[in-house]
Amino acid sequence: MPGALGASSVVTTRLDHLRANLDAIRARVGDRLVLAAVKADAYGHGAVEVARMIERTGAADWLGVATTSEGLELRAAGVGLPILKLSVARGEEVRAAVGAGLTLCVTDAASIAEAGAAASALGTTVRVHLKVDTGMRRIGCEPADAPALAGLADATPGVELEGLFSHLPISDSPRGEEFTRDQIALFRRTADQVEAVHGPVVKHLANSGAVLGHPDAWLDLVRPGIMVYGAYPDPEAARTVALLPGLEWRTRVTFTKQVRAGETVGYGRTWTAPADTWIATVPVGYGDGYSRLLSNRGRMLIGGRSYPIAGRVCMDQTMVDLGPATDVAVGDEVVLVGRSGAEEITTSEIAGLMGTIPYEVTCLITARVARTFVG
Repeated sequence: MPGALGASSVVTTRLDHLRANLDAIRARVGDRLVLAAVKADAYGHGAVEVARMIERTGAADWLGVATTSEGLELRAAGVGLPILKLSVARGEEVRAAVGAGLTLCVTDAASIAEAGAAASALGTTVRVHLKVDTGMRRIGCEPADAPALAGLADATPGVELEGLFSHLPISDSPRGEEFTRDQIALFRRTADQVEAVHGPVVKHLANSGAVLGHPDAWLDLVRPGIMVYGAYPDPEAARTVALLPGLEWRTRVTFTKQVRAGETVGYGRTWTAPADTWIATVPVGYGDGYSRLLSNRGRMLIGGRSYPIAGRVCMDQTMVDLGPATDVAVGDEVVLVGRSGAEEITTSEIAGLMGTIPYEVTCLITARVARTFVG
């Protein structure tokens, strides 16, 4: 298991799998442009390396980030693809974003004015995409205000209105079919009104759920997120695109101990041995991003076999129950996410145990976990 000196575990990002997922997305959406979301360190997969692979291979046309610092990191790494900041930039960050050639999200007169002022001060032009709130109720202008804001952008020196977009909060679930259809229709009407004022814009609405299940939302550009990294956005989401897992997480056994029936293991004494058994300790815990919610619920793979977690996940270590007889030894490889023999643990499985989504599972992995990239 490769990794940095002293690293307790290693996450391996499968760049070949991410490329295959993006190829499958392109096959699904045809000639639409593809924006790959690489925010939050590419959902924990390593934004710089992922972005470099995307640019090198042409796997996507755009990149999406949440913060100016994320965009600046990619520019400093030599990434030249168009980068859309998906949330509004305010104050001092606007000038830095414009200077780095990021495309900005605008939502109101103030954000348009700030973008224009920064561009004029730098002697350049900033491309902006107007965010419309069609039902997410997070950020964005009201649809009725979009045409006037498009006109304001056109009238603001240094600003070029390039795109119009919105977001779908429940496109990944059949429970949201009617709501999503209404959002798509509202966005299309709003886009027609904006284009009547401004002319053609790049229209985009489709996140992973819509790529999978709502072709009428594809428009000019699609914005896949979690599906790039090999997971579906919801257990109920349509499986119209086959996906490969984006990462593997591995460590090694550091200690084994036999415990007697009735003895307890770990903090809080929440696990009691039902019979004489062997316990293996692995050097990964919630300090590495392996959630404490997996205490007494999760499992790990050793030598192609599945072993349940015994007791609470500690900050730096976790224990698993090997059973009454075992040949597991110190140094054996342990798989937290990935495949061992015929067994596999996915981020979706872990998310289900945690009561969350796969996005959080990979975003939780901390900086002290060593990283490697293959493929």
